[in-house]
Amino acid sequence: MYQLLSRSPLFSGLTEEEIKKIFSRIVYQVRSYAKGELIASAGDECRSLQIVFKGNTKGEMIDYSGRVLKIEDIPPPRPLAVAFLFGQNNRFPVTVSATEYTELIVIPRQSVVTLMQTSEVFLTNFLNAVSNRAQFISGKLRFLSFKTLKGKLAHYLMELDRNQQQNGKINIPRSQEELAELFGVARPSLSRTLRELHHRGIIDANGRTVTIINREALLEDSE
Repeated sequence: MYQLLSRSPLFSGLTEEEIKKIFSRIVYQVRSYAKGELIASAGDECRSLQIVFKGNTKGEMIDYSGRVLKIEDIPPPRPLAVAFLFGQNNRFPVTVSATEYTELIVIPRQSVVTLMQTSEVFLTNFLNAVSNRAQFISGKLRFLSFKTLKGKLAHYLMELDRNQQQNGKINIPRSQEELAELFGVARPSLSRTLRELHHRGIIDANGRTVTIINREALLEDSE
């Protein structure tokens, strides 16, 4: 367990022995979930820090029409809803479920405070994690603000291009089915939009490799 936690962003910079030592001062437990089992519903109070120890989880939003929008996958050893553990409205912003057999390390809020008081490294990592989540949520809100599928796809491609820095040649890390789930649309709709951008000469799409041909036109679609 401590070996895996040493790779978690919350315990970065701490050795396995140091993690074991500070864990000896707190209360925690390991909970298991079957594939497809609900871990938390959007709106549930966030009372403990939960770290994915084994398996995989996903976060989803469900709108009033019942449409499901996948927000992200949360694999080991990442924490769940780290930015919502404290504060006045400390509730899960999304519904979290297990995508396979999953185990979570569950640390009550008071024990998290003890960790912060015990380890300055953990405290700094926790604050960084909260800031990173705030930035992620900000980016996700901007993404959701695009009303058209074309706008969402254009924004997604531009973000990948910025992160991968390969001069317009993008390697898409998700399948079309996964992308459709991310965008909250049917797969045929996504395929049609990709083909349209391809036929207009804005991108060259070849499987999971996309090359941006007309950056100005793609930027217009992302606005």
